[in-house]
Amino acid sequence: MKPNRFQQTLAAGKTPVGHMLMELGSRGVAQMLESADIDFVLIDTEHSPFGVAEIANLVAWFKATPIAPFVRIPQIEYHFIARTLDMGALGIMIPNVKTGEAARRIVNAAKYAPLGDRGVALGTAHTDYKSVVPAEFMAYANQNTTIICQIESQEGLDNLEEIASTPGVDVLWVGHFDLTQSMGIPGQFDNPRFLDGLKKVVDVTRKHGLGAGIQPGSLAQAQQWMEIGYNVISYASDIAVYSTALNQAVAGVRKLAGAAE
Repeated sequence: MKPNRFQQTLAAGKTPVGHMLMELGSRGVAQMLESADIDFVLIDTEHSPFGVAEIANLVAWFKATPIAPFVRIPQIEYHFIARTLDMGALGIMIPNVKTGEAARRIVNAAKYAPLGDRGVALGTAHTDYKSVVPAEFMAYANQNTTIICQIESQEGLDNLEEIASTPGVDVLWVGHFDLTQSMGIPGQFDNPRFLDGLKKVVDVTRKHGLGAGIQPGSLAQAQQWMEIGYNVISYASDIAVYSTALNQAVAGVRKLAGAAE
């Protein structure tokens, strides 16, 4: 089965670099991201219009590249987790994980026995439509599946130890807009309280051997957060990258046109 490039990169002591898809779901996007040398992709289903068939197509297209396809599910529900993994995703991101009990529910739905209680249906997308030896495949899938818990609330910050110490959790990921909103300081990313929260997440992930993830919207923001200790980086969303590039280019063309008139 397809190896998890994200896990390989992190295990090598390097920083996995990814990107989030929220709007652009065409068949060519996988090769576009491959040409950018992306390690992993986050296919969003919390805030995006992507339907089940679109997710399955995107995962299949990305599995034809070295990129590890992950999916952000809408909420903690067994059918979102297990069904998404059965589509062939190599990892899941779960928004707003607040407690250790929630983290345990996630792992239980994502992992096969003895680590969890995920239902078994083999020979479909997650086994590349091939016959497998059940025990061998399930052990491999348990190891090869990445679980990312988003910390997006003060309650999640308060329960970091419980969440991070849950066997099966691989990454704690700060949802920076939601976390600042929960703190009553929406969008204030230089606020000392938010920065203290960022550092706390890094400290706890280092203690438990987990990745610390975040999604900066600029290189300056990426530098700041990587200097704090974040070692899993998704660079912006497709909407942000496309809109920023287009707005800057159109403004430049209009400036050229004005100079020529």
